[in-house]
Amino acid sequence: MKTIALKFGGSSLASAAQFEKVRSIIERDPARRYVVASAPGKRNNADTKVTDLLYLCYELAVLRENFESALTKIRSRFQDIITELGIEFDLDPEIETIRNHLLASPSRDYLASRGEYLNSKILAAYLGYDFVDPATCIFFTDNGRFNAEKTNYVLKAILADKERAVIAGFYGALPDGSVKTFTRGGSDVSGAIVARAVGADVYENWTDVSGMLVTDPRIVEKPKPIKRITYRELRELSYMGASVLHEDAVFSVRKANIPINIRNTNAPEDEGTWIVPHQSEYDRPGMITGIAGRKGFSSLFVEKSMMNQEVGFAAKLLQIIAAYGISFEHVPSGIDTMSVIVSASDLEAHRDEVMKDIEMSLKPDTVSVSDNIALIAVVGHGMARSKGIAARIFSAIAKADINIRMIDQGSSELNIIIGVDEEDYEKAICAIYDELKDGIK
Repeated sequence: MKTIALKFGGSSLASAAQFEKVRSIIERDPARRYVVASAPGKRNNADTKVTDLLYLCYELAVLRENFESALTKIRSRFQDIITELGIEFDLDPEIETIRNHLLASPSRDYLASRGEYLNSKILAAYLGYDFVDPATCIFFTDNGRFNAEKTNYVLKAILADKERAVIAGFYGALPDGSVKTFTRGGSDVSGAIVARAVGADVYENWTDVSGMLVTDPRIVEKPKPIKRITYRELRELSYMGASVLHEDAVFSVRKANIPINIRNTNAPEDEGTWIVPHQSEYDRPGMITGIAGRKGFSSLFVEKSMMNQEVGFAAKLLQIIAAYGISFEHVPSGIDTMSVIVSASDLEAHRDEVMKDIEMSLKPDTVSVSDNIALIAVVGHGMARSKGIAARIFSAIAKADINIRMIDQGSSELNIIIGVDEEDYEKAICAIYDELKDGIK
């Protein structure tokens, strides 16, 4: 029997009306059997997420201030959903448990997890599904790292006995049984963990957008949607900040070769974006998949005659940077030059020391730093088989009167990274998209 694991985000479960949409989606396909739920999100722009109200309760409790007003708002959000759905669910004992925890010894992770916990219990009651508390089957180590193999073993056994279930997202437990949360957006991770445990054919991630877009819609007006993307392409774009998925959510399903389908709860007829393990699984004639970028970089430039004949020069340079806890992003180089692209904020705290160490250890002819650099990544498997992509990208940037500060292309020909001045960042992305948009399928 085909099995689909689903995760619904906070906006998908923000109100009773959204719950009804979720049930309609689930009932359309009997393979949709294992559901991961988030806490209620915003119902409108003026609203507050339940998780934020729970954090507020925690902060007030720690300060020994009155948290009852915030707790009442939380109760009202859940009671409104229960009443409008017309289900039997006694909320008061749950709220009293939260209140007692706040009065005793409040834990930030425990409080933050209660939104997912309560919403999932309500959804399970509404659907007639079993409820699974992840504190019993999603595990972290003593140092707070996710224990993937133990989790998969236990969760797989628990869900094997359940035909249909709702599992709360966002959290698990430490070895002592105390609640431990993933980072914000961690319900994406929980959904992927469940998908792996049940051997799902597909992991559907339902949110409030119809998949991923080729580039940032805040920069380019109405960019095309991404229909298909591989895990590798997603990783490249996610690194540059372009993703509707929590990055860690990819790990569990990638390991199990399970495709992800990002869908829109409010437009369930849209196909959304498919994230697949391998390029060979689909035919995409397009040249590129996506364009993404980030600001906030600095370039450390080192020049020395005969550098290429000095064994270990690059390693020594990178060791100096690493000694200050700075990781490098890219290292474009020439025969006698090297540029190391690093986070500007990481470098700023140690700039003088790094420069001094380079001068003393490597004796360069020149060492300097350029700030306010933005990096733009053009990503796509199709680039490797499309002639002239790089030339078109550089030509488009030149026509826009933008100076290129750095060029780096991966050996797999999956991406081209371009560095420009931050003031030219948005203009460069628009220029590249306009040049290549007709080749996006």
